[in-house]
Amino acid sequence: MAYEPPTHAVERSIRATTGAKIVAGIDEVGRGAWAGPVTVCAAVTGLRRPPVGLTDSKLITPKRRAEMAELLQSWVTAHALGHASSEEIDELGMTAALRLAAGRALEALPVRPDAIILDGKHDYLGVPWQVRTVIKGDQSCVAVAAASVIAKVHRDAMMAQLPEEFSVFGFADNAGYPSPVHKAALRELGPTPYHRLSWAYLDYLPQWRHLKKVRLSPEAAELESGGQLGFDF
Repeated sequence: MAYEPPTHAVERSIRATTGAKIVAGIDEVGRGAWAGPVTVCAAVTGLRRPPVGLTDSKLITPKRRAEMAELLQSWVTAHALGHASSEEIDELGMTAALRLAAGRALEALPVRPDAIILDGKHDYLGVPWQVRTVIKGDQSCVAVAAASVIAKVHRDAMMAQLPEEFSVFGFADNAGYPSPVHKAALRELGPTPYHRLSWAYLDYLPQWRHLKKVRLSPEAAELESGGQLGFDF
């Protein structure tokens, strides 16, 4: 299926209406995973023509995604990654963990953006950043698409490199998301040190339920995780 390539339309609008000179695109990966960190990439691309085939990382095959990420490393003006661990997600909740990871990415950039294009409809960054949220920004905005690809490839590699003793969970293939292999390992072995223990999948595992960390109401937890909580997801 062909997709419309991303453009600089939103960035041009922000520059024209706010006077911003440096605009960063931000995207996250790992929000719906049951294990591993949430990872945020901040990318600054300027207004140069993007590489052919750049789009939302979820729309690119793994092979092409890896190739694109390698190309983007030298093509982007600047980029940086930030992470929030599973422990931080359990302690803070997903919204605050996203803010933490995004803040770490922005602080690691060699330049400070005047404005930010944030994928999605919810501004989890807030002050002091000047933020424009864009639904499906990872498909329509060049900088966000670049951030999407870099974040996805980097986090997938992190999950694939977890210790061999946890290979039965299939992290190299599922990146911590609830695949059948992952679920089967959880039933038999319980969560690893990389699992998010405040999430409701533990409610479906009676033998491991005692490990659950209760921080939020079930309704709030489900909202924060995007609904990807039930063991039968």
